[in-house]
Amino acid sequence: MKLTANGIQIEVEDSGGAGRPVILLIMGLGMQLIAWPDAFVQALADAGFRVVRYDNRDIGLSQTFDEVGTGNLVWQSVRQRIGLPVHSAYTLQDMANDGLGVLDALGIRRAHVVGASMGGMIAQRLAASAPQRMTSLVSIMSSSGARNLPGPRPDVAAALMRRPASRTEAALVAHSLGFVRLIASPAYPQEERVLTDRITRGLRRAYRPAGIVRQMLAIGADSGREALLARIASPTLVLHGDADPLVPIACGQDTARRIPGAHFVSVPGMGHDLPPQVVDILLQHIVPFLQTAEKRA
Repeated sequence: MKLTANGIQIEVEDSGGAGRPVILLIMGLGMQLIAWPDAFVQALADAGFRVVRYDNRDIGLSQTFDEVGTGNLVWQSVRQRIGLPVHSAYTLQDMANDGLGVLDALGIRRAHVVGASMGGMIAQRLAASAPQRMTSLVSIMSSSGARNLPGPRPDVAAALMRRPASRTEAALVAHSLGFVRLIASPAYPQEERVLTDRITRGLRRAYRPAGIVRQMLAIGADSGREALLARIASPTLVLHGDADPLVPIACGQDTARRIPGAHFVSVPGMGHDLPPQVVDILLQHIVPFLQTAEKRA
């Protein structure tokens, strides 16, 4: 369903269940709500939670911002490297306010918030700016945003800037498949057929390359978040793969170090994706953490 949240149109999927504690799932850069594995969502619902997930602005079926253009990504990347401000159409705080808007539109007072990658950054801002709405925070394969942290592996950084050979479906699938392989969990490889089917499903649902660029600029423009993490008072779980080539594990470790009382879990062999075996490992930590946080609340 489509809701008006924070003044824009946001596509939302709600598992329902009046009276159940709520989990708000926030996905990463360029990823749609369907990127949350069905098994992950179902396991949370089976554990007694109402699961709400949504397409971030400018991606999937949520409102686009094509009217503002994208700007020059290469030039903005140069500005970021030399410490100059990055210009973006919107901020990660705007995107955190979208999440709050989704909760408001559904009449939800408090929620456990689970974010992956960029979604973890958004969730961190939500937790720092609206602590009264948070039951707990789970940050997966994300970062504090501190400037001294390592960046993507060079080949992954280059792939982020590379464009597909054409706009045909076959070329777009091949382009995405190549990137997915680069950041995949080395200990938990997935069959090419499974990956291809998932990528094709996403492309047929929505293809928004300009939105991905604007989201990248929002990440680049985000500054000072690392200092805000000390304000987070909700119970926090930080999970990160030790083989992540896109957001190195030091980024997750720094996130946990900056949030008072946060618990950090390193996942051996996990990269920057959610294959079934990794989902099972994450759930072993997330479900009991959420249940404990709910009892304390």
